[in-house]
Amino acid sequence: MVHAPVKVITVEREFGSRGGEFAHDLAKHLGWRLLDSELVENAARMAGVDPKLAASLDERLDPWYYRYGKVFWQDPVYAPSPSGEEHVVDSQRMLELIQEQILDAAKEGNCVLVGRGSACALAGKPGCFHIFVYATASARKDWFAHKFPEQAHVAEQQLAVFDRRRAAVIRKFYQQEWCSRGLYHMLLNSCIGTRAMIDAVQCAAGLCAAAPESVAS
Repeated sequence: MVHAPVKVITVEREFGSRGGEFAHDLAKHLGWRLLDSELVENAARMAGVDPKLAASLDERLDPWYYRYGKVFWQDPVYAPSPSGEEHVVDSQRMLELIQEQILDAAKEGNCVLVGRGSACALAGKPGCFHIFVYATASARKDWFAHKFPEQAHVAEQQLAVFDRRRAAVIRKFYQQEWCSRGLYHMLLNSCIGTRAMIDAVQCAAGLCAAAPESVAS
């Protein structure tokens, strides 16, 4: 049960479930700020790097050999000198910068946050409502085939790759299981349509009084 008035909604999503699109529609409907790719773009500005580099690190772990080498860079026995590691931009650093934004956005409230561990970063904080969006296997494969027609023959494998990657990031950075039901207040099958999803969220989160807008399902 959610006790404090909900001011923040996080939307985690299976790849191909259209959860990101739902989050955009939900934010528009509520008149709230949306933070999706904006989190990555802002992190790029904070780090002073090209947005394309930041995007390439989004929801990914650094390669194992990089992480293995980093252990030695951090060890004062092996580090040649103060390395200014805070200036090194890798997946770990991007996650840290994004987490800062998530926490700041939650303080301001009235926002919808998409993925990137936002449910974990805000777990247990009052006024936050966490959603996980999934879809049937056939719906996800159809979405993938439409989005990437040249790879339609490997849709199932690619969908699994993306989800495993997201799960690995959350496990490494937050020590949580990405799809664990205990992290979320609501699990939504996107096959019911955007309109029904928004209605369900508003009701469950106590936001039924919010002014509705026309949203295509």
